Amino acid sequence: MKLKNYFKKRDLKKPGEPKPVLKKSKTKNQIFVIHKHYASHLHYDLRLEINGVLKSWAVPKQPPRTKSIKRLAIQVEDHPLEYAKFQGEIPEGMYGAGKVKIWDSGTYELLEKTKDKIEIKLNGKKLKGKYVLIRTNYGSKPKKSWLFFKV
Repeated sequence: MKLKNYFKKRDLKKPGEPKPVLKKSKTKNQIFVIHKHYASHLHYDLRLEINGVLKSWAVPKQPPRTKSIKRLAIQVEDHPLEYAKFQGEIPEGMYGAGKVKIWDSGTYELLEKTKDKIEIKLNGKKLKGKYVLIRTNYGSKPKKSWLFFKV
């Protein structure tokens, strides 16, 4: 099950996050969203629609808008497609508790995807152009640390 870790961390009977319907996106283009997440620490969640789910990375600092900035991105559990439109408050005591706002969203084109590299062309309101995610050799196994930057 693609969303096994998502379900493991959440009690979807309680109000807060969207409940997955587990159906394919109806849009022709693949979508992306970046959430600004006021949890225990402010961070940004980069989410890319890949294979019917939102592959997700936590980015501790604001995503880069220029070519000179590289950001750490820690891969986290996949999220359901419904999360792309989610904004609201995850209640205290629940995983990821805090305010979630959409910081940017749009469509993207997948230019290259390997085990250790994802190259995309973003067409968002704030982020536009070619971006790359490159897996690093740091962190525990499986390797979850990536670099996110504009090229």
